[in-house]
Amino acid sequence: MEMKRLNAGKLRAVGYDRASRTLRVELDDGKLLDYSHVGESLWQRLVTSAAAWSFYRDNIEDQFSCKLAARGDSGPKANPLDELFGRPEQNRDEG
Repeated sequence: MEMKRLNAGKLRAVGYDRASRTLRVELDDGKLLDYSHVGESLWQRLVTSAAAWSFYRDNIEDQFSCKLAARGDSGPKANPLDELFGRPEQNRDEG
């Protein structure tokens, strides 16, 4: 997952995986947090916000479930069957 560097409050970097809708946040203490089910529009608003730390605290921190990510973990892994059958969200849009 590509991370965008920030220096806003305790935020040091953020990244987003569209396939799994996972937002990764790196804090100034080195913790990596993965937030599940985050929409792409929210991600876009976070990275373009003039006050990213406040936006994160108000719209993400307590609104989404998160788990601690390990260093070196590049993020959610792609399902190898996606190449054959497509991602589930792609299949729902067709029809």
